[in-house]
Amino acid sequence: MARDRSPIVKQSRREGYALHPKAHKIMVKRTNIPGEHGGGRQQKPSGYALQLREKQKVRRLYGLLEKQFSNLMKEATRIQGQSGHILLQLLERRLDNVVYRAGFATSRRAARQLVGHGHFMLNGKRVDIPSIRVSEGDEIVVREKSSKNEYFKDLADINTASSQPTLGWLVSDVKKQSIKITGMPTREESESDINEQLIVEYYSR
Repeated sequence: MARDRSPIVKQSRREGYALHPKAHKIMVKRTNIPGEHGGGRQQKPSGYALQLREKQKVRRLYGLLEKQFSNLMKEATRIQGQSGHILLQLLERRLDNVVYRAGFATSRRAARQLVGHGHFMLNGKRVDIPSIRVSEGDEIVVREKSSKNEYFKDLADINTASSQPTLGWLVSDVKKQSIKITGMPTREESESDINEQLIVEYYSR
């Protein structure tokens, strides 16, 4: 399974956005971009640079490779509606993101690892593909074998640490170790610090 293994804090500094909880503290002390000339005087970014950085930020935030993200954008443009909003909805519906949003992991990277190791069942079937897209009515549960692991025994503490907001499109039950998809994510329930129009403009060049 291909994935970006570069340090998440370095990625966060490059994008000027905390892509992972552990990046927040470090970015307070190190605000410059990484690299030999990162501390130098920065020029005002061009329109293209703003579009590129927003695309990279969102791609890295959800943990996608370039080809995956490009294909998702192409799919979003084929669906009727606002392409930017549809793109964010498709990203939110990824299984790894759902596990993170439900408070079963403290980061999307951690959620992707949990899914990749096959700890979850989707509608009664074991899954290990983080990019699987959920739909309304789907149910995700922790595998019976996995539920005995120390990680899932401490799920209540992990859920509290993740500090995820209540979402109208999924219901998380920590005691039953289950997640129920009750609707579709709205734009307001996606990440707020995203300018999806810049991404649409980048791919419209």
